[in-house]
Amino acid sequence: MLSALAVVTVVVVGVMVGVEFSVALVINPILNALPEDSAQRGRAHGGRMLGAVMPFWYIGSLILSAAWAIAGWQHPGTGLVVIAAALLIVSVIMSVLLLVPINNRGKTWTVENRPADWKEQMNRWDRFHYVRVAVIIAAFALLAAALA
Repeated sequence: MLSALAVVTVVVVGVMVGVEFSVALVINPILNALPEDSAQRGRAHGGRMLGAVMPFWYIGSLILSAAWAIAGWQHPGTGLVVIAAALLIVSVIMSVLLLVPINNRGKTWTVENRPADWKEQMNRWDRFHYVRVAVIIAAFALLAAALA
């Protein structure tokens, strides 16, 4: 049972890391290279689409990690799982305090109503996102190490 929980946790967190990594290093650079208003429109659509899914994914990853830590308390590697769960807590706090407010504004923008500083706000979101991606990659690495 513990092994199955560990594998499911690593897979769920790993796929989340892959999505967030691709947003940071693939999707947003592609959108930013598009002409005229395409970047803003693409980011607004992505913000709506991923904004609907990611809260469940982040919280679900945290719950799975906490369940693994509790269920495997007496097993080797549990310290790594606890640290990974703490990093996932940091990622959730970062999301709620730093990224979600920008995303909530950005997903409602159109060419007609976007603020003059929309690019600066998107750049700020990107910088926060890079840090969050580093945090969840570290959490994933710790979970993978605990599984091994």
